[in-house]
Amino acid sequence: MNYRKDKYGNDLSVLGFGCMRFPRKNGRIDMEETEREILCAIENGVNYFDTAYIYPGSEAALGEILSKNQVRQKVYIATKLPHYLIKSKDGMERVFKEHLKRLKTDYIDYYLMHMLTDVQTWDRLKQMGILDFLEEKKKSGAIRQIGFSYHGNTEKFCQLVDAYDWDFCQIQYNYMDEHSQAGRKGLHYAAEKGLPVVIMEPLRGGKLAAKLPPKALEEFKAYPVQHTPAQWAFRWLWDQPEVTCVLSGMNSMEMLLDNIQTASTTQAGEMGQKEQEMLSRVLAAINEKMKVGCTGCGYCMPCPKGVDIPGTFAAYNLRYSEGKFSGLKQHFMCTAARGKSAAAYQCIGCGKCENHCPQHISVRQELKKASKELEGPLYRTARKFVEIFKLY
Repeated sequence: MNYRKDKYGNDLSVLGFGCMRFPRKNGRIDMEETEREILCAIENGVNYFDTAYIYPGSEAALGEILSKNQVRQKVYIATKLPHYLIKSKDGMERVFKEHLKRLKTDYIDYYLMHMLTDVQTWDRLKQMGILDFLEEKKKSGAIRQIGFSYHGNTEKFCQLVDAYDWDFCQIQYNYMDEHSQAGRKGLHYAAEKGLPVVIMEPLRGGKLAAKLPPKALEEFKAYPVQHTPAQWAFRWLWDQPEVTCVLSGMNSMEMLLDNIQTASTTQAGEMGQKEQEMLSRVLAAINEKMKVGCTGCGYCMPCPKGVDIPGTFAAYNLRYSEGKFSGLKQHFMCTAARGKSAAAYQCIGCGKCENHCPQHISVRQELKKASKELEGPLYRTARKFVEIFKLY
């Protein structure tokens, strides 16, 4: 297994075990198979295990297996505070105690603010006493390192990086999201600030492994060096030294062993120009159904009305490349699940964005189309729910 350093010099396995999708049997976590896979991962050098308060049964299953086999000291546990469910510092304390009880431990190695959306959300948490809470826990050793996980655009990600003295962060990143979500720019920004970056969704929910269009598969097949699509996706990530650890929701022994093999034989800087060009052709094949030729450069921003233009177009394209649900989900997370709405329907047609677009996109016209398909009654109802219950 290869390792990369965290902020304090600890060795983290480049492959992390994502614990959201443990194997299931009859609707419940298959503890026998999950235990077999977790122990195999540890034996092969995987030492970073990522779970969350809201993953059904995950914390309890992980805690039971680590405790039963007396391997807690061999691994780092990452879990997450569901700030969107928290109304007070007492609520933080209650949730934290439950973390420890489920995980059968008295400390958390890496503690994340789960799906932190923007600085306004962080300010809300500060008003509730999050700074004192975290300082107390870190001073006592109950929390070793503090970070946040993020879905959203580059600009807001960089603002969050600067909002607190974080120890690490976690972003969605893969060769499809190189210029969307936090993107390569966000990855480099965090790394330049000294933050280790943990990667989630390296395979885009499995799309980059088993749901590629025929033309993309043909590009892989024609290349002289043969790897599976999943192996190429992981190699692309580990080629970048700014990537510290890549999470994978491994729910089969076959997947686990394959990922361990790739993680153990891939080094930063190995991927050459020809390999990068091949992956660019693969990406072009995936994006043939794109509706808007937006590269996510962000020159159109900021919008006077707060519309997340690159984020909207990324979700709009996703709706056609991966399906309606994927597009709607990403659009909601990036524009509605935050303190201030970034929805496309807020566009007033001023045209400022079009004056700066290097792709010469008819931004106003495309935003109207995107809004019509992504911001229907369900979207607006969900946004109202966020506002009423202050889930940001």
